[in-house]
Amino acid sequence: MAFAELLDRAGGVGLFQALQVFTLFLPSVLVPSHMLIENFSAAVPSHRCWVPLLDNSTAQAGVPGALGPKDFLTVSIPPGPNNEPHRCRRFRQPQWQLLDPNGTATNWSEAATEPCVDGWVYDRSTFTSTFVSEWDLVCDHKGLKPIGQSLYMTGLLIGSFSWGLLSNRFGRKWILNLCCLQVALANIGMIFVSHFFIYCGLRVLSAFAISGIIMTSGMLLVEWTTTRRRAVTMTILGCFYGLGQMALGALAFTLRDWRTLQVAVSTPFFAIFLICWWLPESARWLIITGKPEQGLQELHKVAKINGHKEATKSLTIEVLMSSMEEEMTSAKGRRSVLELFLVPTLRWRTCIMSLVCFSQVTSYYGLVLDLQNLGNDIFLLQVLFGAVDLLARSITAFLLSFLGRRTTLASFQAMAGLSILANKLVPQDWQTLRTVFAVLGKGCFGIIFSCVSVYKPELYPTSLRTFCSGEILQEPSARPRAALVKCPPSPRLLPTVPSLPQESPESPCNNPRAPRATDGKPVV
Repeated sequence: MAFAELLDRAGGVGLFQALQVFTLFLPSVLVPSHMLIENFSAAVPSHRCWVPLLDNSTAQAGVPGALGPKDFLTVSIPPGPNNEPHRCRRFRQPQWQLLDPNGTATNWSEAATEPCVDGWVYDRSTFTSTFVSEWDLVCDHKGLKPIGQSLYMTGLLIGSFSWGLLSNRFGRKWILNLCCLQVALANIGMIFVSHFFIYCGLRVLSAFAISGIIMTSGMLLVEWTTTRRRAVTMTILGCFYGLGQMALGALAFTLRDWRTLQVAVSTPFFAIFLICWWLPESARWLIITGKPEQGLQELHKVAKINGHKEATKSLTIEVLMSSMEEEMTSAKGRRSVLELFLVPTLRWRTCIMSLVCFSQVTSYYGLVLDLQNLGNDIFLLQVLFGAVDLLARSITAFLLSFLGRRTTLASFQAMAGLSILANKLVPQDWQTLRTVFAVLGKGCFGIIFSCVSVYKPELYPTSLRTFCSGEILQEPSARPRAALVKCPPSPRLLPTVPSLPQESPESPCNNPRAPRATDGKPVV
């Protein structure tokens, strides 16, 4: 592999790669917070209709006798599911006959009820404020919450296509910095809004930028890391995501107001925007796009950081052009994204990976955005999800070394699907067992995502890599969320992928011995 040889001359994996990973630590830790924050900012607290007897001291004073809050609740709110106070209905008039234990009181269902025309009263023991309680997204308006989630995924969809194309044209570094600034501004803007749909618009802008951060940070790591160390590097990046999920649970436990929580996960992106400026642009991208002089400068910079100052003399423009000639020729002959569907090998891989990622993202979001239905302590569940994700991702590099990419991906796809299926079949009353299956499934997803982040870039050429990262990894996430607008999360059994090619020690997308099309150019 031509560029791998140039990277080895610049020190291979050294101090620069360590500093790069450390720099991308903060955005990687904070990205899960933005993806999953609505588990807390959009949590639905217990609620009931506002009624004068319970919530107006003047009305209570006019009632004779010594009646307590429980009595007022009985005569004002009809029982709902599980004999708890109904969340969306109230009696038009107090039903005093319901207090008579011996009389033949009229059944409550025969009494006239009405919707909560005066608003709701929310339980604030867990959250002091969520945007659900602030904008009354309950009862007849509860469908607005999943619409907001689907709009967020729509932002990811648009961003995945847009940033993939833009990063191929303007570079990874510029897009990463721009996206960090956009995330900071959009999320800080949310705390000032007073209307739900304005909030949704800002969430779309945030999601648009989040997809760019995920894509470009991963590509920078992949393109500045040697092939034999790539799995370890991407595993470390995946572990950062697990730490971010744990940090979100702890942060949400500390900050119970949704606006305060929003500020806490957003303001660090201003600092990240400034810190990421030191990162060098991808030398491989510069060379492939016809900027070899700039690519050589970045290689010299990396060599100095890695302590290989002699490489600045041995790495010349002649050596660079000679080493990258075949790869540059291949890239110039195939720049269009239509190659993903016109070249048979790429078309087959694209279809398979799209199916794989669609199934995994559908089930993943159906699981991680449904914490309130898995248990009462959603803070602990979030920390558990992050911990098992961290553990699973930390062993991914070993699994990839011993089992290979394809075997690891297929087996853990199947395990994740079986865990989620078992979780759905267990009765609702068995919360502990359901939580165990959910945590097991979440761990499998951690391995799957890390495996895909390593495997997928190896299946595509550099000139199409970022577009593939968007088209395959991010696009499907909008489709399952769009489906969830009309129905609750319903994870399905995930398919295995036996027809994907096994990996080689070198990335097949730059292997000069790769299969060739009829025009003599490498297929991959």
